[in-house]
Amino acid sequence: MEPNVEQLMSKLKNLQQMQADAYQLEGIHKEKEELYKVLQFQCEEAEQESSRQLQLNKRSEEQVEQYKCQIEETKLKQRKQRMKFENQLQQLIDQHKNLHSVFTQERLPAEIESIENIKSQRLEAEQLKLSQLRHLEEELDEMRKQSQLETTKAKT
Repeated sequence: MEPNVEQLMSKLKNLQQMQADAYQLEGIHKEKEELYKVLQFQCEEAEQESSRQLQLNKRSEEQVEQYKCQIEETKLKQRKQRMKFENQLQQLIDQHKNLHSVFTQERLPAEIESIENIKSQRLEAEQLKLSQLRHLEEELDEMRKQSQLETTKAKT
């Protein structure tokens, strides 16, 4: 039995529809491959940026640690200087008490002035050290702000 024309036309129509579907699927497949390549490239860029940010953060943290150490060293030095100053001041006070009996009342104002001059010099030195410490702390704060800004910029 031979297929009739209608059956052949129906089969031809089905084959044409299948071919059209195949072309459409092939187009969709190519679009998806292109999209995959774009996404893969974006992913690689994001990974590189993330790596760069991690390195930048690590350097910033190392600098912060270095500044913390410098601040602690400065505080320790100031503490030692203050203790030395207090000890020297106490020694001077004790000497003054002991010498009071040796010196007359007329000599007392000159001794007091000398001690006050020494005390003033030591206080000025301490103020200088406190100023240096404040400066280091400001630098540390500035580094933290820069690190935060860089992290914020990288996220955007």
